[in-house]
Amino acid sequence: MSLKVAVIGAGLGGLTAAAALYARGLDVEVYERGEALREQGVGMHLGPNGTRLLERLGLGPRLAELAVRPEALEVRAFHNGAQVAVQEMGEAWERRFRAPYLTVHRGDLHRMLAGTVPAERVHTGKELLRYAEDADGVLLEFADGTTARADVLVGADGVHSAVRRAVAGEDAPVYSGNSALRGLVDAADVPALDPGRMYMFAGPAARVLCYPVSGGRQFTYVVVTPAPEGDAESWTSATDPADLDAVLEGWAPQVRDLVGAAGEVRRWALYDRAPLERWSTPRVTLLGDAAHPMLPHHGQGANQAVEDAVALAVCLARATEDAEGVAAALERYEALRRPHTTRVQLGSRTGGRPAPQQGGRPGGVNDAAADVAWILDHDVEAALDQDLPAPARAAAAAA
Repeated sequence: MSLKVAVIGAGLGGLTAAAALYARGLDVEVYERGEALREQGVGMHLGPNGTRLLERLGLGPRLAELAVRPEALEVRAFHNGAQVAVQEMGEAWERRFRAPYLTVHRGDLHRMLAGTVPAERVHTGKELLRYAEDADGVLLEFADGTTARADVLVGADGVHSAVRRAVAGEDAPVYSGNSALRGLVDAADVPALDPGRMYMFAGPAARVLCYPVSGGRQFTYVVVTPAPEGDAESWTSATDPADLDAVLEGWAPQVRDLVGAAGEVRRWALYDRAPLERWSTPRVTLLGDAAHPMLPHHGQGANQAVEDAVALAVCLARATEDAEGVAAALERYEALRRPHTTRVQLGSRTGGRPAPQQGGRPGGVNDAAADVAWILDHDVEAALDQDLPAPARAAAAAA
């Protein structure tokens, strides 16, 4: 017999949690409110802190096929496209951080993760209405009238998480003052851009980042620009392509090619939330955006969800199955993750330097990596082993 874990939400964080829990022999069930599994969005970054964990879950070959390891980041002048600086990445960053830095389409990664969990363990059309926690576990009630019981409930249900509200109460979104216009273009339609490299153009009122996904067949573009508050807290709202054209009028030819090739454009109003003071009870916990929604400036939202998922799976796999063991596992998970994700979350607000740490800022391989080297270097499984007593650490290493 093993712990029965109910995961609410089948996004990237929820499916990673399910994959990590299942791989460690736990009895996991995933409940998704949507009628089908799908992941909207465009591209995303997978830092070495995320890719090393996904590779350990067996996704290395699929990532090699569908993701891209950018060889460099080119910074270019916004008005004429002249190269200003080049940051080498690729093999150099892989050696430095012991795992590759990848760019990938969210939908591709979502399908990879779904393939690691038996289909019968993922239930769609299951909107959680409420839950009741007691000494023996958690009773879940769904909008379709069905119920389920579990030893542990994991809220992986995103920024509007029902589980977060129950655990931590209501809180207000914090607007950054910016929104992002995002979309995809075929690489063939922007021949001046090399599909093995990332590009940044920084202008007086906006900045553009574009990077390859889908094995280099497409580019994701993200245009961050100041905007008055008023848009919904959503990263999938459709907008008029004319908005993109207006923001980037007069920009470099390479950027205008992006504008000309753009089809559907999505607007993402950039909100986050204040860090939580707690996110667990004796039988319930949170992960990913439900625990720590963050701005995208470090490219770490999904990576931190992956770290959460693996850390939670390790803690629960090592727990005894009684109430005290479950509570101790969730407490250990939160004690490890909450300080780290809070630091990432607050650092993401600046888009630059991380929150201060005693002993000084860790060094990086170069200027572009320096501010985030402490994030990319992090191995959450190693961190979990380091705080074990020596006999338990030896047993974990031998397992």
